[in-house]
Amino acid sequence: MKGSKYALPHWVVLDRSLQEWLREDIGRGDRATQALGLGDGAAAMQTSQALWIAKADGVIAGLPIAGRVFYLLDQAVEFVPQVVEGEFVRAGTPIAQINGSFDALLSGERVALNLVMRLSGIATATRQFVEKIEDLPTQFADTRKTTPGLRILEKYASQVGGAVNHRMGLDDSAMLKDNHIVAGGGIGPAIAQVRSSLPYPLTIEVETETLEQVAEALTHGADIIMLDNMPLERMREAVQKIRAHNPRVKIEASGNVSLETIRAIAETGVDFISSSAPITRAPWLDISMRFQST
Repeated sequence: MKGSKYALPHWVVLDRSLQEWLREDIGRGDRATQALGLGDGAAAMQTSQALWIAKADGVIAGLPIAGRVFYLLDQAVEFVPQVVEGEFVRAGTPIAQINGSFDALLSGERVALNLVMRLSGIATATRQFVEKIEDLPTQFADTRKTTPGLRILEKYASQVGGAVNHRMGLDDSAMLKDNHIVAGGGIGPAIAQVRSSLPYPLTIEVETETLEQVAEALTHGADIIMLDNMPLERMREAVQKIRAHNPRVKIEASGNVSLETIRAIAETGVDFISSSAPITRAPWLDISMRFQST
């Protein structure tokens, strides 16, 4: 979206998915719209105005994407947001006005609404986590636990909610988790093997559960150290150890992150806290489309 502070993926990346989702929903044709004589000829050109209304409180995300859905059906459709992307709204707030043919508005309604409801739900849940630590230097990050086919949009919604994106995919950086460490013969050998073939400027992150593993990751030059499922006292000790050894190493905390625990975790001094919860557990934000009398 022009002027948006959020990194909306380019339409070259998104259009193929949007078209596929429209094909899935429309199938052999919109039976109801066609039966009412609104899908063919002059009748299809009849224009109407519809309003999207939030039916619950939440953060709105995905309006530019919804506009693109209608554009792909009919370039003459006008999708006019009534709120700013990322804005928190109350139930009953009009969030978008759509002007165009009955055919396009009815055929695109479900795909567009489904996307915005899903993305707004993620943005709303993410905002709740972010607000718990907004006065602290720690940043909240998402994870790769996303819906297949929707990752790029779900991570966009996470960003709209105030999070920073962790890896988009396995090729973004090298993250050595427990199974990698076992396969590589330990933290040190695994880091050495990965470092020898890692393209510049990708980083190496190492998942640790003990102070001994933290020390080994530091010794072998990990760029980022994840403190996974550590009790708070151990986490504080790990942060102090890392800062004393190399203050440039970034520290991420993960595991057992909830709205009740996130602030205490942030207060240990970590740079990032990651959680899949806002994406994997977020309910959809209910939104309805209502045609206006003309």
